[in-house]
Amino acid sequence: MKILAIESSCDETAAAIIEDGRKICSNIIDSQVETHALYGGVVPEIASRGHMEAVVRVTEQALREADVRKEELDAVAATCAPGLIGAVLVGANFGKSLAFALGKPFVPVHHIRGHIAAAYLAYPDLKPPFLTLVASGGHSMIVLVRDYTDFEILGGTRDDAAGEAFDKVARVLGAGYPGGPKIDKMAQGGDPHGYKLPVSHVKDAPMDFSFSGLKTAVINLAHNAEQKGETLREADLAASFCQAVVDTLVPRLAHAIEQTGVREVVCAGGVAANSWLRRALTEMAEQKKAALYLPPLSLCGDNAAMIGAQAYYEYQAGHLGTTAQNAFATAEISEDVCAKIR
Repeated sequence: MKILAIESSCDETAAAIIEDGRKICSNIIDSQVETHALYGGVVPEIASRGHMEAVVRVTEQALREADVRKEELDAVAATCAPGLIGAVLVGANFGKSLAFALGKPFVPVHHIRGHIAAAYLAYPDLKPPFLTLVASGGHSMIVLVRDYTDFEILGGTRDDAAGEAFDKVARVLGAGYPGGPKIDKMAQGGDPHGYKLPVSHVKDAPMDFSFSGLKTAVINLAHNAEQKGETLREADLAASFCQAVVDTLVPRLAHAIEQTGVREVVCAGGVAANSWLRRALTEMAEQKKAALYLPPLSLCGDNAAMIGAQAYYEYQAGHLGTTAQNAFATAEISEDVCAKIR
């Protein structure tokens, strides 16, 4: 079964052809990073306009690279939630219209479910149940994947997502956008104990976490240094920040392993590309005797291949959209996107 998938939830316009939820036939990404870097972050209106300009081009390129004609497609899928609503609407409406024109089923996909499904592409033998640490620009949570379309949130952030904290800290340190790779690079060779930074603990919720205090601590350090005319040890501060993020996320995932007894573990989302987090997860998995599945860096960020992978299982579950399908800026991963926004 071949599915054309569209992703446009933030600042990447992407299209992919995925076969049977596990094989990448093509995966095209048109990034707007350079444009939004001028503003220090994503400007929603500019992102939406960029998607409108790129969506046809990336779709045609995905079809060419996969050597697939539109008529040979079995279904069309698109991210329908969550994300920047104007951006999501571009991909969702394009995908829905194309499906209608071709007489093919339309499959609405939850963006975070897609991030988790990226692991299926990297590890064809992976099957639920398994635990997932989702760490991205807009979401941070620990999820029990009971089945391909059955998700339970065990814990999550009370405020900022991990990726959002990376972007804000990068802005404070003048590293630029996007913050994740910039801070990771800056942290190489730095002392992870060079600065004392807070690690959150949420009372009576051992698998929840918070990043607002950590973000504020870095801002205050930078502000105080500027007032006193002191020079920040940027590599040490970046390393200390990365270590604090690791110390916030990894112990919660370890706790989830102990609580559930599930020892198949996935990390998903853009922050899964962070080298400090990947090392810490590898060490934790060895200690807990857990099997760890880390997608390659190319599948950590937003892409359409992951949407196509999840779409296959949504299709199998009968989660199909109609011509009335809409898009939402927010939606819980446990919700059936098709049922929510029909």
